[in-house]
Amino acid sequence: MSPLRPLLLALALAWPLCPAPCAQGACPASADLKNSDGTRTCAKLYDKSDPYYENCCGGAELSLEPGADLPYLPSNWANTASSLVVAPRCELTVWSLQSKAGKTRKFSAGTYPRLEEHRRGILGNWSNAISALYCRCS
Repeated sequence: MSPLRPLLLALALAWPLCPAPCAQGACPASADLKNSDGTRTCAKLYDKSDPYYENCCGGAELSLEPGADLPYLPSNWANTASSLVVAPRCELTVWSLQSKAGKTRKFSAGTYPRLEEHRRGILGNWSNAISALYCRCS
């Protein structure tokens, strides 16, 4: 047996596995979505994402109130979101084109640090592809 084998085995066992907080990265927990005055937030969109989860949910953020219905996103947010978080008992429906046209997807409560990992058709993904949205909470 090679003298390196025990060392490699020890390193593999000691290497930190990535539990749920790592998958969430720098994104807030879904249950923590609240405005500074304590009122409820339906979802938050972020314009920064990264191959490293701890660097996701950065940059500018767009906070959505329950019932937010935006067939046209503000010009600086159209096709910009690359991370998002949806509050508990809420659902965010997004469209790839303005006026609620094109591909659509529903994001349930949870944290989505890398929208690159969520398919939009055969060749696309949802990073920098959201042009319209509707957020509802029960």
